[in-house]
Amino acid sequence: MRDRVAMMLLLSIAGSFLVLAVVARFAAHRQRVERSRDAEQIGRFIAHDASPSFTTDLDGEICYQNRAAVERFGSRGGQTLARALSELFASPGSVLNRLQSKAASLGAAREDLITRRGHVRLSVHQVGSGEFLWRLEDMAERPMGGRGAETISLPMLTVSRSGAVLFMNEALRRLVGERVRTLDRIFSELPLRSGEEHEIATPDGPLRCIVAEIEGQGGRNEIYLLPVLPGRGESHDPASFESLPVALMRLAGDGRVLAVNRAARGLLGQIQPETRIADLFEGLGRPVNDWVADALAGRTERRPEVLRARRGDREVFLQVTLSRVVEEGRTGLVAVLSDATQLKTLEAQFVQSQKMQAIGQLAGGVAHDFNNLLTAISGHCDLLMLRHDKGDPDYADLDQISQNANRAASLVGQLLAFSRKQTLKPRVIDLRDTLSDLTHLLNRLVGEKVVLTLSHAPDLSPIRADKRQLEQVIMNLVVNARDAMPGGGEIRIETENLRLTEEMKRDRVSVPKGDYVVVKVTDEGTGIAPDKLNKIFEPFYTTKRTGEGTGLGLSTAYGIIKQTGGYIFCDSVVGSGTCFTIFLPAHDRPSEPENEPESLPPVEMSDDPASATVLLVEDEAPVRAFASRALKLRGYTVFEAENAEEALRILEDESLHFDVFVTDVIMPGIDGPTWVAEALKRRPDTAVVFVSGYAEDVFREGRAPQPNSVFLPKPFSLSELTATVQNQIGRRS
Repeated sequence: MRDRVAMMLLLSIAGSFLVLAVVARFAAHRQRVERSRDAEQIGRFIAHDASPSFTTDLDGEICYQNRAAVERFGSRGGQTLARALSELFASPGSVLNRLQSKAASLGAAREDLITRRGHVRLSVHQVGSGEFLWRLEDMAERPMGGRGAETISLPMLTVSRSGAVLFMNEALRRLVGERVRTLDRIFSELPLRSGEEHEIATPDGPLRCIVAEIEGQGGRNEIYLLPVLPGRGESHDPASFESLPVALMRLAGDGRVLAVNRAARGLLGQIQPETRIADLFEGLGRPVNDWVADALAGRTERRPEVLRARRGDREVFLQVTLSRVVEEGRTGLVAVLSDATQLKTLEAQFVQSQKMQAIGQLAGGVAHDFNNLLTAISGHCDLLMLRHDKGDPDYADLDQISQNANRAASLVGQLLAFSRKQTLKPRVIDLRDTLSDLTHLLNRLVGEKVVLTLSHAPDLSPIRADKRQLEQVIMNLVVNARDAMPGGGEIRIETENLRLTEEMKRDRVSVPKGDYVVVKVTDEGTGIAPDKLNKIFEPFYTTKRTGEGTGLGLSTAYGIIKQTGGYIFCDSVVGSGTCFTIFLPAHDRPSEPENEPESLPPVEMSDDPASATVLLVEDEAPVRAFASRALKLRGYTVFEAENAEEALRILEDESLHFDVFVTDVIMPGIDGPTWVAEALKRRPDTAVVFVSGYAEDVFREGRAPQPNSVFLPKPFSLSELTATVQNQIGRRS
């Protein structure tokens, strides 16, 4: 009986378990059907969504992805969402876990992220007890600062010039535990240094952060913080490094690039894996590996270096600061990059300006000394030629000496033109008349194979310039154009009016706004290579073969145009031709009378011996000896002085009467204009002749420093000296 009862009990229990199993199996089947139906409905709902969408289970495994997700990431069935999104931004696991936890408790969550593709919004919804719907939405780029920064996970704040905190985003408020008003409540060490580690105060104690500061508008700067975990060197948020709007690179101890954020890629371009920093930059002046080693050892003290990025598409200069960090127990570096291209361009302009100024000073000094030598050579040659008639066998040799001295003087004149130390004689001129008068000579220069054409604007404005020197510029450019076309071609000279309504920047030069007369000289020649284009205005630089040019033609043109107040530029295409463009300020005021020898009527030379007294002041003994002999041969009584001090001592003798002072301009001690001004106080009726190898700044705009004085440039001949002195004395009579 008992056995039967036990058997019935066991059968009843077994039946109950069987029923439960059947019910459970049916419930599970029904649940799978419901899940499948839900998944089917969700799939139909998101299938045509333009944004990539996924469904995942509790473990993050992808259950479904819509067409947009397949097109963007490929088929990811059976893979985790973290693996799929790793192509978009670094270490997505922590972001997904954080969002999924929020969605599990709140039903939904979202976060804006900075990825390799730009700004995206990742949102998640719980769609059942164990499934989640994820949606990735691309967003338009927008400013990081201000209220829009609330959604980024990177701590940031906005400060004024005075250090007042104007805004703190939520990430920073959580980090410091409160909203503060001044920087000293956050940072223990001020001022802040962008790219370096600073300590901030938090409720959990001090925390080291890498600081990146960006200058904003209206004196408001944005400060971003990249927190560093103790003993590691990683930020709390793996996405922070990528999203930081300051160009950063992580480097290994051997100089390998471990990571580059989006801002740095914008400066450097795409960087291949295992690239070394030495392959990215040049121009340090020492091995890059030594620089990295010094930074690792702490010897550089975060000293920035300006380097040139190795990228072929454009020229980029970067200021690079290396900061030493510890990451997973290993020492590494964080490189902070700042675009220094504009700064480097300004520096190059300054260096070029200093270089040209130094060459100009050298040219002026050489010209001064050479002109003294040439004056002595040609002067004594003139004295010898006076004692030989043309039939004398020695006369031809003396004539050769004289001609070559004149050629040397012409070269020195070109040096003075480049150095802008020549004395210009500016006049208001019409370029149309000047070029028309020059056409006959230019046609002879270019030869029969070259056609020269002129084109003028009908209402061309006048300019104020030295006509003779401007003609020299045009001739130099035309001769260069002819030499660039050995097989013949066309040279075009065009003029036009141009009004610049705003400053024009070109070739490291800023041309002020205003009215200009533009002259273009264009040829169809061989062109100038780009690497040589920035050197063509340097003296003695030539692309011609040895013996075909002095290298002074373009430097002369450059000096004359600059001294006139204009600008000259060159455009050239190898194989197509070259165009020189000259900007000359338009002149709308009537010309003023100039106190120059050319503006005064000449006095005819007399064959009668002269009887005037001359005070000759010249520090160069050979020049003084020649000038004294030349004047004495003409019949003048000559008193010589080696310097201005000696001349003033001679003038202390009031019994001596002088008709003319002949003086050098540049001398040791007191210069010529200074002593002459002193002497004329007591002898106001004395004529003055200034002589010099170059006029420097004494003759501004071609004006002599004393009324009715004249300037005789060195080297001068015997006849030029005596004629100038006689002219001055004649005007005083």
